[in-house]
Amino acid sequence: MGAAPSLPLVLLGWAITAMIVLLIVRAVLSWFPPGGRLFESVNRFTINATEWLLAPVRRLLPPLQLGGMALDLSFLVVLVALSLLRSFIA
Repeated sequence: MGAAPSLPLVLLGWAITAMIVLLIVRAVLSWFPPGGRLFESVNRFTINATEWLLAPVRRLLPPLQLGGMALDLSFLVVLVALSLLRSFIA
C-alpha cells in the first residue's frame, strides 16, 4: 500500500484537471457561431481563464499556415503538457 498523496499535490491535480476542462470547453465553443448572453459569458470566461497559458506557447510556436487557414498548435501542446504533468503527480 502506498502513502496517500499530500494535500498540495491533490489540489494541484484538481487545478490541472480544471484547466484541461476549461481548454476543452474553449475548443468546443470555438466551433459555434457567437450568440446569446450566456454563450458569450461562458466563452469570455474560458478565454480569460486559459489565454494566460496559451499565449506564451503561441508566441514560441506560431499557428501553422495550411492554405487559407491556420492551425493553432499551442492548444495541443498545452493540453498534452498538462495531461503529462497530471499523470506525473498522480
